[in-house]
Amino acid sequence: MAPNRKKSWISSKASSGDIEWASAYFSDLAFSPHRHDTYAIGITTTGVQSFNYRGSGRNACVGDVFILHPDELHDGRQGTEEGYGYRIVYLAPNLISEALDGHALPFVADVVTRDARMKQAITNAFPDFNEIEDELYRADAITVLADTMNRLAGDARTTKTHLDFTKIIRVRDYLLEKAPTFVGMATLEHEHGIDRYSLSRQFRMAFGVSPYRFVTLRRLDIAKSRIQQGQSLAEAAIATGFADQSHLTRQFRKAFGLSPGTWRKLLV
Repeated sequence: MAPNRKKSWISSKASSGDIEWASAYFSDLAFSPHRHDTYAIGITTTGVQSFNYRGSGRNACVGDVFILHPDELHDGRQGTEEGYGYRIVYLAPNLISEALDGHALPFVADVVTRDARMKQAITNAFPDFNEIEDELYRADAITVLADTMNRLAGDARTTKTHLDFTKIIRVRDYLLEKAPTFVGMATLEHEHGIDRYSLSRQFRMAFGVSPYRFVTLRRLDIAKSRIQQGQSLAEAAIATGFADQSHLTRQFRKAFGLSPGTWRKLLV
């Protein structure tokens, strides 16, 4: 009897035309040789992904990160009868160049890697549905991917960031003030005279987290206070800048390891 194979599928979401995120699974389907005009960076989630790239056959197993460069010919097929799945982000090359202060695009020779920092970078690059248009989230994801690829490429022209602590303190105070409401990256750049990628790097240097993560955690702090005072989860979510109760719950669990409902029941 033939093995019971799952059907092939693709799920994708795009943001402003320069970034596309996708998840996919393929069985008994092969891609003919083709090229992207973007970076295609992903992580294999199921099975073995096999492909030809720059004259050699490659295999990406579960947990492997793959980095396909713009305009590089490649194909794709399953490496075992199980089929294969992956999560992938397609990035316009100019985003990477801009994040590296206009440096040439990094070329990572090892198209398949288990580098821990690259794995963390691509894992963190996949947004919650409600984060997809968040400019703070996007800037940080692109910055971390660009810096990690630059390191893997061994580019001597690394981006050197000077920490302007006084300016970053002002950014932090502004984010504290605006946390429950929408915070636009363009406004931050204009108000504080710093580009989004340098802002993301400097903020991490000063406070250990990205501006996006900082704002999310401050929103969660306010939500916890409101819940403790007796406000419903849905009301607390809307009042603190989350899209809805489900969005609050996902972020709460990521930060504290518990749902807000469970946390509320534990209060004494």
